Amino acid sequence: MNEKIFKDRTKKLAIAILRLVEEMPRSISADVLARQIVRSGTSIGANYRAACRAKSTADMINKLKIVEEESDETAYWFELIAEMGYVPQGKTSPLAKETDEILAMTVASLKTLRSRKA
Repeated sequence: MNEKIFKDRTKKLAIAILRLVEEMPRSISADVLARQIVRSGTSIGANYRAACRAKSTADMINKLKIVEEESDETAYWFELIAEMGYVPQGKTSPLAKETDEILAMTVASLKTLRSRKA
């Protein structure tokens, strides 16, 4: 996958997350989960963009590791939101799937970069 497509996918995921949290009920626990998923979900694209501007392979690896961590964290928040029933699972499932795909592609990119570096 090329850089432009990946940037577009991460941006669309962030926008979808922002829209999703607007549908969540207002309660202490829902607000905490909403803030968490907004933070981690928007961080995926921001850190991928930073990785694209890395100064070296090592710098790119470090930035992509952040993308990996934020993607995994976002997947966790989707699980909690779905299990708590804050939004219908039909709304979280496609976004969770996209997050998993982004995570898998990031892990594959990291493996490739590490093999080139060695």
